[in-house]
Amino acid sequence: MTAQHSFPAVKDLVSPEEWQTRVDLAACYRLVALHGWDDLVFTHISAKIPGTEHFLINPYGMTFDEITASSLVKIDLVGNKLMDGPYDINPAGYTIHSAVHEVRHDVACVLHTHTAAGIAVSAQRQGLLPISQQSLFVLSSLSHHGYEGVALNHDEKARLQADLGETGFMLLHNHGLMTCGGSIADTFLMMFTFQRACEIQIMAQAGGGELIPIPQPILDGARAMAAAVTRSKAGMGGALAWPALLRRLDRQNPGYAN
Repeated sequence: MTAQHSFPAVKDLVSPEEWQTRVDLAACYRLVALHGWDDLVFTHISAKIPGTEHFLINPYGMTFDEITASSLVKIDLVGNKLMDGPYDINPAGYTIHSAVHEVRHDVACVLHTHTAAGIAVSAQRQGLLPISQQSLFVLSSLSHHGYEGVALNHDEKARLQADLGETGFMLLHNHGLMTCGGSIADTFLMMFTFQRACEIQIMAQAGGGELIPIPQPILDGARAMAAAVTRSKAGMGGALAWPALLRRLDRQNPGYAN
């Protein structure tokens, strides 16, 4: 169990909607750490505060397993901190996340990782291969963005926005994975699926045998299914798994809701 940093409670200073977003986002950070997808302090997850153009992101310098609802940093779309606090934000994280939140008003949460399997697949010219059931869900809404160095150049935002389009999954070449969902729960489940698809691909390739691609008609059917889900506003199914994930977190690393 992690030791807790001491932060003034902000529950009484924010709206109930913002507080719930803070609790869910802090849980998401800790779940990412629990699954081993964190990269010390160097990746990021953001969530839009309902009814505003503001979003929450991690305090730069805290590990994901110690983040709490009160420690999250609230910023506007130009990167200004909107509440006092001892931590600043990751400038590369601001570039990537503000780019998405500026143009994708359907997106409530953006999750970006630097996992070994994710970067390994992102470095392959063919990208994610249709060789697993998990890959089908990703390939139904996948975009790609070329590597331009550490994301500190704000000119890159327009290119990232154009590449992302209306997709929910992005493979950032030589860099990692990103998911964009309509809720924090959906976005986490999307990353779970993306990460697992990458792990399966690397393991299958390491076996050295000939890979069996999923037939194109099945791939096309998965795309049609995803389109139907999007139109129905049913989400990605994160709400089904989220309560169980929070129960696991309460057992293994409580305190995120402080």
